Amino acid sequence: MDPSPDIRPSRRDLLRSGAVLGAAAGLTGAVAAPAAAEPAIAEPRRGPDEKSMTNVPFEGFDQVRVGLIGVGNRGGDQDRRFAAVATVTAVCDIRPERVERTIGRIMQQGFQDTPPVGYSDGEEDFLNLVRRDDIDLVYIATPWEWHHPMAKAAMEHGKHVAVELPIAPYLDQIWDLVRTSERTRKHCMLLENVNYFRPEMAMFSMARQGLFGDLQHASGGYVHDLRWPYLFGGAYFPEHWRRRWQTRMNASHYPTHGLGPVAATLDINRGDRFDELISVASLPKALALFRSEDPRVGSDHSSWDDRPYISGDRHTCFITTANGRFIRVEHDVNSPHPYSRETTLTGTRGSIELDNGRLYLESLGHQNHTWRTGAEYNTILRQHDHWLWPTLEGLADQYGGHGGGDFISIWRLVQLMRLGMTPDIDVYDSAAWCSVIPLSHESLKTGRMRPVKVPDFTRGHWKAARPTFDRPKPEDPWLERR
Repeated sequence: MDPSPDIRPSRRDLLRSGAVLGAAAGLTGAVAAPAAAEPAIAEPRRGPDEKSMTNVPFEGFDQVRVGLIGVGNRGGDQDRRFAAVATVTAVCDIRPERVERTIGRIMQQGFQDTPPVGYSDGEEDFLNLVRRDDIDLVYIATPWEWHHPMAKAAMEHGKHVAVELPIAPYLDQIWDLVRTSERTRKHCMLLENVNYFRPEMAMFSMARQGLFGDLQHASGGYVHDLRWPYLFGGAYFPEHWRRRWQTRMNASHYPTHGLGPVAATLDINRGDRFDELISVASLPKALALFRSEDPRVGSDHSSWDDRPYISGDRHTCFITTANGRFIRVEHDVNSPHPYSRETTLTGTRGSIELDNGRLYLESLGHQNHTWRTGAEYNTILRQHDHWLWPTLEGLADQYGGHGGGDFISIWRLVQLMRLGMTPDIDVYDSAAWCSVIPLSHESLKTGRMRPVKVPDFTRGHWKAARPTFDRPKPEDPWLERR
């Protein structure tokens, strides 16, 4: 199911997961990298020490203690949000100056008296962080090839894990994180911030109230011109890491910003599940053209050492569900295009298009085939706000991040841990959403589109309804103190 070994990242790009994890103190037995398999055809059976993580709550914490791994372009903007709602006890990055900057920023906020301990002694120093006994949650914001070994090591050492997107790019690694979570009884969660954006949460609430009728289909994805400064302009570190994924897999590399919110709204893994996926892709032309024409990309630029770009500029995936719905997933980070998540939802009573800011709902008396836009659209969404937003709007404005959604997502995760509740986004949601990456590659691997089966990561537990973003506002002493 996964790409052949010759297009896997190199040793520098991809840590030898098994060897490094085996070197970590406290692991039981040798840990080997999972073998390539075809889980979409034959899903692994649960071992005797693996039990479902559905409906498993956090233990409950007086104060959540967090270790941060990766404080660069993304993680370096999340540090102050974690410090505002939790205690940051350790920080890791391969650049010492980034570690020191993060520690300084956290202490300037004045929420904790003891500075975090820093780790920056090479690529494997994160292992010293996860060994600590004063961490409850490990946050990972590193290049994608590191997500699997870091998340696995954290769970093996008794920590819950929140991972930036994706939890892993390969299907064998995704399965390994699911099974490690089931064995260690620690949660491994995708920190999908867009699920907590205000319009997406209102859409979810409106669907739960039946305003769309019976839900039929949806779309979502990630269309964002990243050529400069992200893929070629040095905004990431190492500069080449995300660009070179375009040489490894012909895949929808980053689908979950749009997919996550509509998947949650469609009850995926809570009464429905992804069943089959088919992918189509355009030719890979935009990156090589940009490299050859843009004067900012000189002859000594690292991109000239890249292998050929093989990932199509635009990817479109169609996912059908067990209950007969479908989702269209878009991905394009190479082409000139204004930013869009292309989020839509349609049911028997109407539709909404978040990017276009318009909706049409017969359930609200809409007639004459005219979209409701502008002030009317905004009023309707505010009338159906999720309780998180009016409760935390001031703090979301203060700590920001994509209009406050970043803060809301972190605050909510920490709240769930403090109160001993189950996560909104669990390891099975994370696995299903991220499986689009390797499955889109698999669908295209023969050079023609073909359907592939989506694994049931819950192994049968998807059929039962269970709560997620629809839970009512709980009693929370933290909120009372504010």
